[in-house]
Amino acid sequence: MKIQSLWRFVMFVGFATIFVPGALGWSKEGHIMTCRIAQNLLGPEAAHAVEHLLPHSVNGDLSALCIWPDQIRHWYKYRWTSPLHFIDTPDKACTFDYSRDCVKDRCVAGAIQNFTSQLLHYREGSTDRRYNLTEALLFLSHFMGDIHQPMHVGFTSDEGGNTIELHWYRHKSNLHHVWDREIILTALKDFYENDMDLLQESIEGNFTDGTWSDDSTSWKDCEDLLSCPNKYAVESINLACKWGYKGVKEGATLADDYFNSRMPVVMKRIAQGGVRLAMFLNSIFGDSEDEMTLAT
Repeated sequence: MKIQSLWRFVMFVGFATIFVPGALGWSKEGHIMTCRIAQNLLGPEAAHAVEHLLPHSVNGDLSALCIWPDQIRHWYKYRWTSPLHFIDTPDKACTFDYSRDCVKDRCVAGAIQNFTSQLLHYREGSTDRRYNLTEALLFLSHFMGDIHQPMHVGFTSDEGGNTIELHWYRHKSNLHHVWDREIILTALKDFYENDMDLLQESIEGNFTDGTWSDDSTSWKDCEDLLSCPNKYAVESINLACKWGYKGVKEGATLADDYFNSRMPVVMKRIAQGGVRLAMFLNSIFGDSEDEMTLAT
């Protein structure tokens, strides 16, 4: 049975949106595309399990609830989830160390491990009520997007670029929000007629038979499923240093040069998040093609 909080989300999503700050994770567009890409890659068993866990009101569409963890993170019941959306790393170190940066497992890498472990208890019709597996699915799907947003593994003092105020073309923004949403919205406007379906098709084409097709098979490489988030966090802090922070100063104006060089990075990270989320769900729910060893 789906818990009451999920039904409250479906009924009062507008209320939640009013009170949640904008710079939280990928924008809604980024999270939606990540989940759509993943759902398109699910095998039959994983697709059935996902549909079974979702509320009937969304008609089996995982992307309809992929922004739910952002919308409830400041509700009293879910305040404990707020630190799970990101990782703070030492300033300018450009490294990630789980024991140093994920104290008591309270970071996005730890959250992915935790909710993955919970979902491994899934059995259709099970009466095991230790975990809310619907919530676990939504948190895993959302956090897989967050860990691939490079500025979600950022420097502690500037809160992953949130306190670096600047201009994106002619309007005020901050560095974190540029990576969350500004680059995606500018790409949609300039190249895709504000049509997210066209942008998603372009991203999927790039990893199936386009720009990223030669290395997309390596995106699934890691020692075991529960160690994978550490690899993704390392990738993100490296990209944050190389492409996010580089050349950016407080009060700067970022425009075409920054957009044109960073847009491919953003789109590739959305693609990687979707492919890897599918790998996790296929492995968790038993589709053999993507099954991986689990750490014990």
